[in-house]
Amino acid sequence: MRHSPPNHPQFYVTAPQDCPYLENNVERKLFTALYGSNSRRLNNSLSKQGFRRSQNVLYRPSCSNCNACMSARIPSEELKLSKSQKRILSKNEDIVRVINPPLATDPQYELFKNYINKRHANGGMSDMDAEDFASMIEETNVESKLIEYYAKKNGALELISFSLIDILDDGISMVYSVFDPDLKERSLGTYMILDHNKLAVEMNLKFVYLGYWVEGSSKMDYKRRFRPLEVFTNDKWMSTREAKTKTIEANKLNKDKHGVPIYLPAEEYQL
Repeated sequence: MRHSPPNHPQFYVTAPQDCPYLENNVERKLFTALYGSNSRRLNNSLSKQGFRRSQNVLYRPSCSNCNACMSARIPSEELKLSKSQKRILSKNEDIVRVINPPLATDPQYELFKNYINKRHANGGMSDMDAEDFASMIEETNVESKLIEYYAKKNGALELISFSLIDILDDGISMVYSVFDPDLKERSLGTYMILDHNKLAVEMNLKFVYLGYWVEGSSKMDYKRRFRPLEVFTNDKWMSTREAKTKTIEANKLNKDKHGVPIYLPAEEYQL
């Protein structure tokens, strides 16, 4: 007998594992699957509530004793460029932006491997092969695009960075970004965020979703340079300054007798 998928998303929690951002911490993630005609609506709704997409899964941190990971976004029309950011835009005026469907290519994979080997050699993506990479890029059932950036090298345009993004009803979600780690003088990571903000303005979208920001994590500190920056905490979006003055509530998860989150009913979320 064939069973239809449930009308409401089913949420699950991962087993504890070492936190990649804060030493001596463990993390758990709350997640649900994206499937069928409801995928885009679900992605839109849960992205506004702190979730992120990875292939056909939406997830967010669900740690019993820590709320340090906060989803961050830039209000696109309000971004105030620093002198440093203005210089980065100026030095990269030669870069060409190309918007493509989410299809993996050999040049992308070569750039990805170079980036991972030099920036995240000990991370969870270090052993990804070309097939894994293609799955990361192409397994999407929401509105996704691949933003590629080219610059001239030896007289020909060469791929120097790219970003997989989702187009939400209120913004651009930067799912995963890669850049040439050897072009340090270009500050490509910062440049891509600035250009995605420009793209959001061009598309009349209010926000650029950057993923998670963790205060105290050197890996995440660069996101503080984009101002104003909003974070999702206490079930609402607020400025980073306001967030610091609030007491961070525990997750709204049901917990077992040990205080470990085990399940979140679908009705907790506005779908």
